[in-house]
This record gives sequence, C-alpha cells and structure tokens, in this order.
Amino acid sequence: MDANGLTDELGPEKIVITYDPKTKTRGILVIDNTALGPGKGGIRFVPDITITEVARLARVMTLKTALAELPFGGAKSGVKATPHGDKASMLKAFGKALKYICPLEYIAAPDMSTGEEEMRVFVEGAGNPKAATGKPIDMGGLPHELGSTGFGVTASTEVAADFAGIGLKGTTVAIEGFGNVGSFSMKFLSEKGAKVVAVSDSKGTIYDENGLDYEALMKTKKEKGTVTAHSSGKKLSGDELFYLDVGVLIPGARPDVINEKNVGKVKAKIVVEAANIPVKLDSEIVLHKKGILVVPDMVANAGGVISSYTEHIGGTNEQAFAMISEKVKKNTTLVLEKSKNESISPRDAAMAIAKERVLAAMAKR
Repeated sequence: MDANGLTDELGPEKIVITYDPKTKTRGILVIDNTALGPGKGGIRFVPDITITEVARLARVMTLKTALAELPFGGAKSGVKATPHGDKASMLKAFGKALKYICPLEYIAAPDMSTGEEEMRVFVEGAGNPKAATGKPIDMGGLPHELGSTGFGVTASTEVAADFAGIGLKGTTVAIEGFGNVGSFSMKFLSEKGAKVVAVSDSKGTIYDENGLDYEALMKTKKEKGTVTAHSSGKKLSGDELFYLDVGVLIPGARPDVINEKNVGKVKAKIVVEAANIPVKLDSEIVLHKKGILVVPDMVANAGGVISSYTEHIGGTNEQAFAMISEKVKKNTTLVLEKSKNESISPRDAAMAIAKERVLAAMAKR
C-alpha cells in the first residue's frame, strides 16, 4: 500500500461512505478486491471505526479468502456507533444503503459487536438473503455463534504447536478476549487437552496457573458480566495477559494490541492471531526475530469465512467444520513450512502465496 496506507496494485476497488438521516447511521464499506469473487467481510459496530482500519481489515480478507482457496474477494465494513445503541434499526438502515451493491459486490458477515440477529436485519434492509452470511438458522444460516472461527483457531494452534515441537496437550494458553472467538477457542482447545490459564475481557484478566474451567468461566461471564469476577484465579490487568510465560498466546479481540510499546515483554513460544491484525507488522517482525512462532490472522482465523462459504452454497454446519479443519490445517502447514524453508516470516509466506493467487486472477480478468 502507498504512504497513506490505502492503495496499491491489489486495491481497494471501492470505498463507500453511507449516512442515514433518520437513524443517524454512519457506515463505511471498503471493497478491496473482487478478482476471485464478491468481496467478503464482516460488519463492525464500534464507535471509533475509521476508513483506514476498515481498509486494512478488507485487505486481510482479500488475502485470507485467496489463501483458503474460496471464490470470494475481500471487503470489510463498519457502523460508527456505540454497541449499546439501537443496533437493529442501524443495521437495517446500513443494509438499505448497501442494497445496490449486495450481494454482487459485497457479502456481509458478523464481526465485532454484530451477530446472527444483526445479520437478520441487515439482509432485511438489503432485501436479499444472499447479502450476508452468519444469519440465524431459521433463515438458512450457519451463525458464527456455532463457533466456526474458534474451531479454526484451535486447528491452526494444534498444527503450530506440533510444528514448534511442544504439542498441544498440556500446553498453557492465554486468550485475549472472551467474545465469540475467544470463548470458542477456549472451549475447543480445552477439549484438545490444552491448559487455558488466562482469559481477558474489557474489565481485565483472570489468571490461574492450574488452568481455568471453560463451563465455570462461561457461567461467571453470563451471571456477573466479566471473567474477572471468577471465584478462582488471580485478577490481572488486561495488558498483563500478553506478558505471561505461556506456550501459546492468542490475541482474539482488537487490532494492534501487541505493538512497539509492549512487544518486548511477550514471553509466549507461539502467538496465534485469532483477531484481525492484532499484532502490528513491525512487532510481528520483532517476535519472529526473537524466535517466537507467529501464525498470521489470515491463516489462523479463516474458520469464519470458510463457514460463510459453506452457508453461501447451502451446506450444513457439519460440512463447514469438516472443511474448516481440512483447509486451516493444510494452510497453516503450508505457510509454516514455506516460512522455515525460505527463512522468511510466516506472514511473508502467507502473503506471498495469497498475493500470487489474487494477481493471477486479476490477470485473467
């Protein structure tokens, strides 16, 4: 991308700004590249969304869908509002604003502070059930609430742990974020025998060196609103999670949480990027040089978009999970082996593979 961080030989193709006077809904859509298919990407519902953030996330989707060998391009969108606002009215208005472009150029999905019910009203606004995936089951959807992204994160972590020679069983794990991605990552990792010792949410971190129980922590979160109210374990700040001496660190919430200010304190052997762009690119390089294995977001969290594709073609949840396991494990192995064989970072390896596929499709088009 250029100095403004927005344009290069791949895109973006379109930047759309929307405003609905009635609901005062302000929206952003970036369609990065559609050479391989319509732009695919979720809708964020946050008060501080920016065009630059949406563009960066859209690029991740372009590379992620190419790496997963799906007939989708890359896009992303956001509604600039507090998650406590009238989400239904605002998402419906956003759907109406994008009616002319969905689903031929853009297919939405859940993302931060949006879920299956938000996708319901979005497609109602857009007037086409194909305008989004991650819809409720009664609309023929495979909602992300079934845990597809966390399932993929677990598959990728399992491959990375074996690649690093530590294995997953008994390995300690710290997870930033206890929303859809973080909670399901904990569930599936625990089932695989990993020991999740720390989890954070917006209120801070709960840490127990003996391991946290998934069902008990879910109960605490549901009843008390935060993991930090859990009866066992020690309460730490949100940032302290990143500095724990664990086998695997999984940043699973906001962008750029590992950056130039704190990258030197990371002690984990493996960092698996469950969130989109959770580690600044310069900090990824620092981690790589320190010998910390980093599995990039476009590899690790592809479970959601693979599930979306399965929904798009009318498949079942069982088919989605089988495809996620096969594709995520294959691509994690492919990227880590290329990284090792060519002495480049895993992100450079992943980007090289994905970019080659996108440029080839652009040349054919």
